[in-house]
Amino acid sequence: MTGPFVPGLRLCRLFYTEAVRPLLAEAYPALPHAAARLGSGSEVLGFDTERSVDHDWGPRLTLFLSPDDLARYGEGIRTLLAERLPKQVGGWPTHFVAAAGRSRVPALTDGPVAHLVQVTEVGAWCAAQLGFDPRSGVDTVDWLATPAQLLAETTGGAVFADDLGELTLLRERLHWYPDDVWRYQLACQWGRIGQEEPFVGRAAEAGSELGSRVLAARLVRDVMRLCLLLGRRYAPYGKWLGSAFDALSEPAAVVVAGALDEALTTGDAGARQAALCTAYEAAGEWQNRLGLAEPVDATRRWFHDRPYPIIDAERFAAALLARVTEPGIAALPPVGAIDQYVDSTPALTGAAWGHQFRRTITRTWAGPLG
Repeated sequence: MTGPFVPGLRLCRLFYTEAVRPLLAEAYPALPHAAARLGSGSEVLGFDTERSVDHDWGPRLTLFLSPDDLARYGEGIRTLLAERLPKQVGGWPTHFVAAAGRSRVPALTDGPVAHLVQVTEVGAWCAAQLGFDPRSGVDTVDWLATPAQLLAETTGGAVFADDLGELTLLRERLHWYPDDVWRYQLACQWGRIGQEEPFVGRAAEAGSELGSRVLAARLVRDVMRLCLLLGRRYAPYGKWLGSAFDALSEPAAVVVAGALDEALTTGDAGARQAALCTAYEAAGEWQNRLGLAEPVDATRRWFHDRPYPIIDAERFAAALLARVTEPGIAALPPVGAIDQYVDSTPALTGAAWGHQFRRTITRTWAGPLG
């Protein structure tokens, strides 16, 4: 039924070039369109493995037409693909069936192909994926209310064709945060670390080894997300956070990774605190090299007169905020983007929640954001 596993993006490109594009060229010659594999799916982020093939994985893509062409040809294209797509591409069926608890899976068929080719237009796709249309501009509320997972799904993946350049322009516009939004989020991430960095030692001193470990694990995650921000990579939701962190190419990330592993595995509270400080120092030096703010002494120190080593993360936050030039952003409360204060997978993987958060942010922060 299936061929050997290949990365999903490679299979989707083959699906477009060998199956979809020839049919379009024959039935709708010279029809301007874009074709891409974007949106949800582990292959879009480059994290798919053989395990991924058990749901919503296989030869699939999105076709983008102009709104007029979508109204004129959309249904015909869907029917054409259902009737004339090859049954397999690269050894994988192009037909999909529902599987109990597993969404859709590739399966052979002798009849019409129930394909996973979405035929749409850019505006409608953006509304469903992001909750707003970046072509009309991206303001601060858009950046802060849109989960990084959704931005990663929009700017990741692969574009196989873009006759009008609209999809490419959209992805370039969302490539990364504006500098002041970036500084603000980095400051808020350092702030999260500063709120809890002395608690690892205090919990251990109070006799709660479990509490100390839980706090360390929370800080480990915060440092990983900090490094993704420093590395200009949108942080995915929990399932892929470690994979995205591991993919960072910055040498400092290697130092941080080793220190975080030590913090999670050691049974000694002192070693745990020391390892976390090593990670903080490497991240602080990384920030200093980026030139986003005035350099900050990235060395550990004691928490006031208590014997808990910390980096005093608020110093890094203050340095970043001091370089924010947009008054509205500088006046925002230090809570950050949605990912920095919401910890619910449905909220971080669905655009519908973004609408609600956008309204909440606009109402709550109306003054700072003008």
